[in-house]
Amino acid sequence: MQQSWFVLCQPSAVLLFPGPSPIPIFTVLLIWIAFVSSSGVWPQGRAGTMPGVLSMRSNHIGFQGSVKTSASDFIVTEIDTLGRLLSESTAETLCAFGDTPPAPNSCCPQSPPRPWPEPPELHREEVLGPFDSPSRAPEDGLSPAKGSTEHMAGAAPEGGRHEAGRLDSLLDESVNELLNQFACNIKDRWDSEHDPAAHPAEFSLGPVPDKRNRADLHSAIRQKFPFLMTVTKNNEIIVKANSDYKQLCQLVSEEEAFDFFKFLDAKLENSKFSFKPDGNKEHRKAVHHFVSQKFGKLVETKSFSVTDFNGQQNVAIIVRFRDKSWSRKRPATDCQEKQDVYTGFTLRKENLETLEAISYLSSELGVLPSDFSYTGIKDKKAITYQAMVVKKVTPERLKEIGSTIEKKGMKVYNIHSVCQHLRLGQLKGNHFDIIVRDLKHQSNDSSADLKERISEAFENVKTKGFVNYYGPQRFGHGQNVQTDQIGLALLNEEMVKALKLFFTPEDTDDPVNQAKRYFLQSDDAKGTLAMLPEFKVREKMLLRALNRYGVNHEGCTRGWLSIPHSMRIFYIHAYCSKIWNEATSFRFMTYGSKAVEGDLVLSEENADENSSLNDRVHVVTAPEESANKYAIHQVVLPMVGHSIKYPNNKVGQWYHERLAKDGLQTCSFRVSALQLNTPGCYRHILKYIHNLSYNFLEENEKEIKTEEDSHLNESKASLLLSFDLDPSCYATVCLREIMKCDL
Repeated sequence: MQQSWFVLCQPSAVLLFPGPSPIPIFTVLLIWIAFVSSSGVWPQGRAGTMPGVLSMRSNHIGFQGSVKTSASDFIVTEIDTLGRLLSESTAETLCAFGDTPPAPNSCCPQSPPRPWPEPPELHREEVLGPFDSPSRAPEDGLSPAKGSTEHMAGAAPEGGRHEAGRLDSLLDESVNELLNQFACNIKDRWDSEHDPAAHPAEFSLGPVPDKRNRADLHSAIRQKFPFLMTVTKNNEIIVKANSDYKQLCQLVSEEEAFDFFKFLDAKLENSKFSFKPDGNKEHRKAVHHFVSQKFGKLVETKSFSVTDFNGQQNVAIIVRFRDKSWSRKRPATDCQEKQDVYTGFTLRKENLETLEAISYLSSELGVLPSDFSYTGIKDKKAITYQAMVVKKVTPERLKEIGSTIEKKGMKVYNIHSVCQHLRLGQLKGNHFDIIVRDLKHQSNDSSADLKERISEAFENVKTKGFVNYYGPQRFGHGQNVQTDQIGLALLNEEMVKALKLFFTPEDTDDPVNQAKRYFLQSDDAKGTLAMLPEFKVREKMLLRALNRYGVNHEGCTRGWLSIPHSMRIFYIHAYCSKIWNEATSFRFMTYGSKAVEGDLVLSEENADENSSLNDRVHVVTAPEESANKYAIHQVVLPMVGHSIKYPNNKVGQWYHERLAKDGLQTCSFRVSALQLNTPGCYRHILKYIHNLSYNFLEENEKEIKTEEDSHLNESKASLLLSFDLDPSCYATVCLREIMKCDL
């Protein structure tokens, strides 16, 4: 019988567990956990810091240090979908999310797209699953909306200015030269009577297996060469002439065609494009017809009276993108419904949870927490910058509370009107600037130079990546009751238990915890309401329902329903994240760092825009394992839900046994009483760090030490660290892999 080996590598120990036995897999894991608990050997230093976190990717020694000594030691900045840092000094960054561009003479500097280098084998697909989709209708009519981004012919969209350099970074120099020559040949062929057969009609960039790399190349090529089009055939990118571009050049100037196709490919929400003024009605009609015929599902056109450069009245064609929910059969009345007011802004917060910050803001603005949308939850003990949108609040109203919220550790920047909410995951990633203080060797490591140990750690993680666990903030790090426990109670429809867990106080004597303690002792919802500060919006919503309906199953159900859906589902997701962490640890212990039979991988073969998520998830076969067809970074594991596949090996069996342990063996992951529906999704088990740089600084030195400097003095040195991570990756998890110690 073939044996399985569960392996844990630590600087001080390698633990091997032979296992052909018929013992249930979950029992084996419990035995292993019990063993390491009794021996004191925990990879992260202390059991329970991050639920389910056991495995490490690499076996370097690591080092010790203090992280998050103060909030300013841990700065998190969102990277928007165009690859630009979102901060208080880049007002135009939010244009990707909304309507208002910076003023033409604004003094705010441009934030250029961030490079996103990665190992050759890296597949950077992020958390995959269903997301909320915008469903807002466009503004009434077609007149250019106040604050909308409008591109005039001759002034290309701002995002296109960086594409030449971006393309240089994506292609090998020789391939780039060949592509440039191919583009020149196409233009020469159009501009002359040369024989079309004199030059090839297509140019191949070769196979590009990673979908995101392909997407970046498609965009960069079409932005630099709008007269070219790109297609994918079996992961190979083919470049050819864009015949639509040539046809449009017969109707308008090439300058207009060039700028129009750049606008079309950039697909910036709420942006508009204006052709040059044209007094010939028949000619305008031909342009309308061409754009409608070729791109009618994507854009719409209308003529408007304008004043030309000579001060004369003229007519110009304006093009804008259709609303995503538009269809040709849509009733006309749908386009005339009154729009909600949406205001986008950058939130800077310090020492606050994202949901806590939203509670403060909603209390000050007189709206519900559910009126806020954001792309992701950020760290509490940190300074963070993130995009947000609030509904039913005007920009002027948001500006009024600026001085009030500063007292709570918040500031708002880049306030502007937008036309829709944000979605979770609507970002490219996060940038981190971190200071690790009090550097020293691991307790069992005194032989090597500390600086060498740190450099070794960074090189290992840059090359090998890190296990993509959910971090401690997902579970309420440091709290007496973690969020996954509440999520489990909700899935089991134990409403009273979930509520009592929610109101479990911490070991402090502040007003909030005094109120929670009083409630658990008395069940007096009305009295507890009077004790709580105004900003505790979630708690007050729950207590009002309990005061009306009682502290029983019905009352607690109504209480949970009274808080926003995003907050209810947060607890369910916390539980699902804990199970994912445990499953990932089991997967690495059982099969190591090789894609094996029964694993799930994301396959791009035969995938198109209409493919469902499960259509793209492929089960590795025995011949594929033997041929090493897939690498470990392509392996995904499911976040439990009602619409996912499980691995077809011991990991799949583990899932079923683990859920049964929590009484969820028949769980549908739908809690109809709370209007909660969890279809599940897939998450890569391995991720990589991007744009990593670091320097050393000693306390008594004014200048930063470089990598070539002399040895560091233990405990007097600090590490200045800067890097980018994909969405939903946790810096604390990455640091754990780098340092090999508890954070």
